[in-house]
Amino acid sequence: MSAASGPAPRRILVVAPSWVGDATMATPAFRAITSAWPTSHRTLLCRPGIDRVLAGLTDFDETIVERAAGPLGPMRAGRLLRAVGADLSVLFPNSFRTALAIRFAGIPRRVGYSRDARGLLLTTRVAPPPRGVAASTVDYYCDLVERGLGIPVPDRRPRLALTDSERAAADAVMEGVRRPYALLVPGGNNPAKRWAPDRFAAVAEWLHRERGMSVVASGSPGEREVLAAIAGQAAVPVTNLAERSIELGALKGIVAGAAIVITNDTGPRHFAAAFGVPTVALFGPTDHRWTRLPGVPERVLIAEPFLPDELIADDRAAFCSIDRIAVGDVIAAASSLLAN
Repeated sequence: MSAASGPAPRRILVVAPSWVGDATMATPAFRAITSAWPTSHRTLLCRPGIDRVLAGLTDFDETIVERAAGPLGPMRAGRLLRAVGADLSVLFPNSFRTALAIRFAGIPRRVGYSRDARGLLLTTRVAPPPRGVAASTVDYYCDLVERGLGIPVPDRRPRLALTDSERAAADAVMEGVRRPYALLVPGGNNPAKRWAPDRFAAVAEWLHRERGMSVVASGSPGEREVLAAIAGQAAVPVTNLAERSIELGALKGIVAGAAIVITNDTGPRHFAAAFGVPTVALFGPTDHRWTRLPGVPERVLIAEPFLPDELIADDRAAFCSIDRIAVGDVIAAASSLLAN
């Protein structure tokens, strides 16, 4: 059944991806569902934290935050979700546990990718792309909506929104920082994805001296040492946000207010794309094609730009060391973006 050929569902349950970047990359698919069925009641189910990422969007009438952790997690979540009364659920995560929870909820129509041995738990099973192909996650989610629901997704640019409270929180964190400011994001969940602190420090010096910008560095609590190294090695002031109290909503506002973002492959890169902030994104042993972001002002620098298309950077760590990206290349990319 396609959106065009069948009646609009009365109530829709949308299960969001579990990671910050993935949730952001799913926003074009969310918008398409809203556009196809604007009068349907739409409920978002997500993990803690993802509700803050998606706060301010108008695609959902209500949000349920539930992790479904533990052996009985899917059953507990299913009982909770049964009260939603949805007649359609769209599952963006690939996990078996997610599909099991939705099955326990008794939702009659369940759409998702047939992965993780969960095909029998779905009523509309969408075949995933072939393994070993570095396909865009944005397209992955949009294709689920197109193929599983029959809803076209012509606009595939990720977008987020800011609430008034998030703007206020960002302003409080950034008190005393002169605008315009450049944001450095030197962290990443894998140390191999992190460009060296001394190189970020060199870029910070160029941004401050040649472009007249304040420089701010942001990262998770576990990345304090990385941020401190940049602030200590740069010969210009660098505001270390790890020394200030900051939460996810405030980070959205800080990213949205930046003149430019220089970042590794990590969550704030997706925030920058969603707010249209010029961005230089650095990729080492992670294939940039997984997270290709259409329609955004971004320059992607790849450690090994001549890697054959049939190979994936994730599997060629020795050839794709992020240290192969030169400081001069990052400065040139930033200069080009700022000139435009």
